[in-house]
Parts: sequence; C-alpha cells; structure tokens
Amino acid sequence: MNIGQAAAASGVTAKMIRYYESIALIPPGKRSEAGYRIYGDNDLHALRFVKRGRSLGFSLEQIRELLSLWQNKERASADVKTIAMGHVAELNQRIAELTEMRDTLQTLAHCCHGDHRPDCPILQSLAN
Repeated sequence: MNIGQAAAASGVTAKMIRYYESIALIPPGKRSEAGYRIYGDNDLHALRFVKRGRSLGFSLEQIRELLSLWQNKERASADVKTIAMGHVAELNQRIAELTEMRDTLQTLAHCCHGDHRPDCPILQSLAN
C-alpha cells in the first residue's frame, strides 16, 4: 500500500510517517519503481504501535526503546516494565504539578470579586 493508504489504515498521518522515517523511529518504506513509498503489514503494525505509544504519552525515545524490545523476541519483560513504570512516575509528577496549578488558580479565582472594580488578585499574583 502507498503512504496515504498506510496513513488511513494506521491512523498516523502521512506527514508523521515521513517524520518517523526521518528520525529512524521506523524504517523507511520500500520504494516502487516510480519512487513511491510502499508499506506492508509489518509497517502498519509498527505505525499502530507508535500511535498507541504516543496516545499513552510515551516520548519518541521511549517508543524507540519499546519498539526495539517489541521486535526482540528474546527480551525480558522486566525491561519493558521498567520503561512503563518510569513513565508512570513521570505522569504522577505531571499530575501533581497540574493539580497544584489548578488549586492555585481556583483559590485566586475565588478571591477575585469578578465585578466592576479594577483590583484583581489573579492579576496581582501574576505580576508578583
């Protein structure tokens, strides 16, 4: 199949497929005699793998490692789990940071009268 068909079948845009090839995340598609990229079932599996990994928030480097492990039938599942648990720790840190931001903004918004007066604790906090 061509790149447009591979994009439709995998849910990854043609532009992203070309990008993933350019950073060697996935191997470049084979070329037809006319120079068009040609993709097979293995390529689609890899693209879907990348898409799912991205949807779970893995970085491209983490996905590169996971792809390598996925393709290595001699891998230890502990290696995969280590990457996943590291990502969970990163997500927990981001969640804590976002929760703190939300709580701060809620407090500032609660302190703001939201009326015609010019004084605003939200703007005062941003200015400090």
